[in-house]
Amino acid sequence: MTQKSLIAKKKSLRITLKYLKDNRINKVFIEFKKNLNNLKNLGVAVSGGPDSLSLSFLSKCLSIQKNIKIRFYIVDHKLRTNSSSEAKFVTLILKKFGINCKILTWIGKKPKSNIQAAARKKRYSLLTNQCKKDNIDNLLLGHHIDDLYENFIIRLLRGSGLKGLTSFGGKSEYKVNDINILRPLINFEKDELTYITKKTFGSYVKDPSNTDKTFKRINIRSLISNLKKEGLDQKKLKLTIRNLKDSEITINFYVKKNIDENTRFIKNKNIFFVKSIFFEQPNEIVFRSLSFLIKKIGGKYYNVRGKSIENLIKKIKKDEVGKKTTLGGCFIEKFQKTIIISVEN
Repeated sequence: MTQKSLIAKKKSLRITLKYLKDNRINKVFIEFKKNLNNLKNLGVAVSGGPDSLSLSFLSKCLSIQKNIKIRFYIVDHKLRTNSSSEAKFVTLILKKFGINCKILTWIGKKPKSNIQAAARKKRYSLLTNQCKKDNIDNLLLGHHIDDLYENFIIRLLRGSGLKGLTSFGGKSEYKVNDINILRPLINFEKDELTYITKKTFGSYVKDPSNTDKTFKRINIRSLISNLKKEGLDQKKLKLTIRNLKDSEITINFYVKKNIDENTRFIKNKNIFFVKSIFFEQPNEIVFRSLSFLIKKIGGKYYNVRGKSIENLIKKIKKDEVGKKTTLGGCFIEKFQKTIIISVEN
């Protein structure tokens, strides 16, 4: 490194760390650092919006304090004519804090329908594959608590059950393509992250899709805004999700109890023998218990559709299970009073 570049680097570090003197920013940084719990091999997904830019700034501060290298990535979906120039603009504003950001480009045919879902899937694919190439184990996303509330309302409108309504609540870590996906800002509100971005970068990219009412999520945001006016604020939503989560934990306890006490698993043959009392438990317990058995024996990554499980339970209770009953890669048959679940050949 030349003397000139060394001086430039030191200047960048001073500029970066001086913002931590802002109490509001420092408070978020302390919690952010705590949530990552000394993890290394970090990558950061950047979009150019206020959430991801605040995440980028905080990650840069962490890399300085911990003396670790962090990778930064932005995906150019090429779904809009100016997407490439936006990606380049983001890489330029990140330079203010000495952040080098790699652009990952979506090459190939683009979908004409269900665009947001397809773009999300491709984004995760590009990001996690690049993480593997760079030996990155953990990818950070800028999701915040407002995103959780949006997901809650969306699932509520879909008619999701208790499990669906709580499966995302507060969860800050999961895996995609063997990469740990971390959301260290999940307990912060969007306003807090926007404040950090405005203070540090001054500007950010405004995604036009965020105002496009053809997308369900945008209408949900308007709905949440109206609900707030009626008194349903974020604290009450958070309390509701927490109460539902407690109920979910209780149900899971009885699901495990039902499986432990009323089934026998033959490991070397991959077969479950299920007692008749298994199906005498409350409906939700039976439904989840049987779903677990089908998924375990069938070896599928995904759960079998709920309607199919419900129909199977009805057949079992009506004693209509035949020798050729199959579901989710499993054979389900009855011998005397015992249901046998084995791998479909």
